[in-house]
Amino acid sequence: MSSEPTQVNEQTHFRTCNLCEAMCGIVIKHDGEKVLSIKGDKDDPFSRGYICPKATALQDLHEDPDRLRQPVERTADGWKEISWPEALDKVAAGIQSVQQKYGKNALGIYLGNPNVHNLGGMLTIKHLLTSIKTRSRFSATSIDQLPHHIVCMHLFGHMLRIPVPDINRTQYMLIIGGNPLASNGSIMTAPNMRQKLKDIQARAGKVVVIDPRRTETADIASEHHFIRPATDVLLLLAMLNEIYMQGYAKENRATALAPDIERLRDFAKDYRAESVASITGISAAEIKRMVKEFCEAESAVCYGRMGVSVQEFGLLSQYLIMVINIVTGRLDEVGGLMFPNPAVDVVNNSGPGYLGKRHSRVSHLPDFNGEYPVVTIADEMLVEGEGQLKGFMTVAGNPVLSTPNGEKLDKALANLDFMVSLDYFVNETSRHANIILPPVSPLERDHYDITFNGFAVHNVAKYSPALFHKKDNEKHDWEIYLELAERLDKEASEATTAERALTKKLEPKFLLDQGLKHGPYKALTLEKLLENPHGVDLGALQSMLPQALKHADKQIHLNVDFYQADLARVQQMMQNYDDEQVLLIGRRHVRSNNSWLHNSHRLVKGKSRCTLMLHPDTAKAYGIEDGQAVKVTSRVGSVIIIAEVTDELMPKVVSIPHGFGHGRTGVKQKTAQAHAGVSVNDLTDDTLIDPLSGNAAVNGVPVKLEAIVPEVTKLDTTELEMTNLENAESETKSSSAA
Repeated sequence: MSSEPTQVNEQTHFRTCNLCEAMCGIVIKHDGEKVLSIKGDKDDPFSRGYICPKATALQDLHEDPDRLRQPVERTADGWKEISWPEALDKVAAGIQSVQQKYGKNALGIYLGNPNVHNLGGMLTIKHLLTSIKTRSRFSATSIDQLPHHIVCMHLFGHMLRIPVPDINRTQYMLIIGGNPLASNGSIMTAPNMRQKLKDIQARAGKVVVIDPRRTETADIASEHHFIRPATDVLLLLAMLNEIYMQGYAKENRATALAPDIERLRDFAKDYRAESVASITGISAAEIKRMVKEFCEAESAVCYGRMGVSVQEFGLLSQYLIMVINIVTGRLDEVGGLMFPNPAVDVVNNSGPGYLGKRHSRVSHLPDFNGEYPVVTIADEMLVEGEGQLKGFMTVAGNPVLSTPNGEKLDKALANLDFMVSLDYFVNETSRHANIILPPVSPLERDHYDITFNGFAVHNVAKYSPALFHKKDNEKHDWEIYLELAERLDKEASEATTAERALTKKLEPKFLLDQGLKHGPYKALTLEKLLENPHGVDLGALQSMLPQALKHADKQIHLNVDFYQADLARVQQMMQNYDDEQVLLIGRRHVRSNNSWLHNSHRLVKGKSRCTLMLHPDTAKAYGIEDGQAVKVTSRVGSVIIIAEVTDELMPKVVSIPHGFGHGRTGVKQKTAQAHAGVSVNDLTDDTLIDPLSGNAAVNGVPVKLEAIVPEVTKLDTTELEMTNLENAESETKSSSAA
């Protein structure tokens, strides 16, 4: 007797993948309760069918059995589920207890990277921040893109007025310290980077990559040049000098708006190509040729990313990149560096930013827009005195794995009076929390890219309603923020109280609709976006100067004195440079995203990606063989990791990927723990910073290498990971302790 096949009520949902910056359109087939498939949306005007492997992780994250659905409290008997009213009451009481006993600023808050990929969170986080009333604020910004914000605040008048490469129309793209094939852009929202770079070459253009590693991007580029980590500043100074020496600096629309432009003529005069060649590893002849080709190209753009930003001269280097684009006539020109014009105008609806109004208590580093650098967190917890952090909140962040000297922070978190985490998982950071408040999954919330449309290489707009309805006993991030704000700030003004009540009633999509109606495309409304589920094409990037400038005088402020003062530090670096040091850099993979996608069973398939890459000459010098265990030691700690000998790296440079290290006791992510790897941030140094900005310098970290004897080498990966953690765990409180 044969049975009839089960009928599946297949439905289709169009959406934007929000797991990275690329904003790829996806088509999700589902039956109303479960995801059946996730594929690229060919009708999406931005991504045109492209997706990377991460998109499937949306299903994995939604269905993950390790994902928390209810608040949990840490007890002597382990984690216990509690109700939302009890959890929110206890969190509010814990925060108030810390602040009443030690002062408002004794409670710190850290915002992780996923916050900017969250519509409701982005539009309502202000309510949580204002209700806590603490100045002890931190975010992933200062271990990432902070130099971009400061440079653009100085030059253009707003921290978010960031121009991006007009990659779709350029003839020459110079990429320094960036790997957009792995990152899908990064401060350059651009899906299908492989095709975009091939298109440049197909129209007889050129792609040049400068990086200590021959990355996935470098592999398909027209040419690649190795450079010693953290010497980008010397290359850029030499290039600026050559631009003037070769007569390529020219008057253009941008320079006409920059009153101090002539001061740049002598800015880099002491840095000839010949004087920087030996340190950077790029010959003077090659530097001069690159400058000539860049300047003579029909259109060109210079773009620098993580390898430039997160090093000791990150801010000065990003300034020089911007200056090079300006003096060569590449800013605000087709095929150059252009300003996006997003449908929701965040720039006109937010403050411009500021640098150094206050300084951190222990290390005296400057704040930026009310946030202190992440490298200060552990010391603010460990060093006694007025203002010492005694309580902490993390929102969608895992700083134990993502900030320098992770073991130090790990120990500091274990000694707090109170901690709360808003997170899906019990991870390396949230395991220290007293209470974890889990929001719904990305598929259970509406989505619109408030942030990344502002970095998009083509103007588009797209709104995605929630695919699945949340259950009655679950909460959105914005609901958690508002309910905590009500408990913590009962004396809020009538206007604030009314705004919170209206947001709860009409939901954040109401705020989005208002943003659209007051944006640059007056006919574009939320209703219009709902009628166009694939998205709306708003056109190619257009010239926006001087209107784009947010300074009152509508001019570009070069702030020459501020940046020129840092040249003394550059001179000191050149005089003391040690070319015998082995330097550590990070790396990124398209199947990974920081620390929070390693619990996706689809994304961790294949051979281990957490290896120590090193050049054959470096391996030979230290007696290291491919596949052998190596002890890597920095000033702050050491890890044991398997060697991957490859000519992808230049000699005396080693690479460990960011975001691994899931072997710590108490972590409740089974797949991630099975592929634990080691944390590169157990090696990165919290005292190694860019003092001009306070940004962390996690590229160019001096390390020592030691080949492990064959008996130890035979240990499998899991045993190696446990070896890395033995000493740290003996000194760190167990996450299951009361």
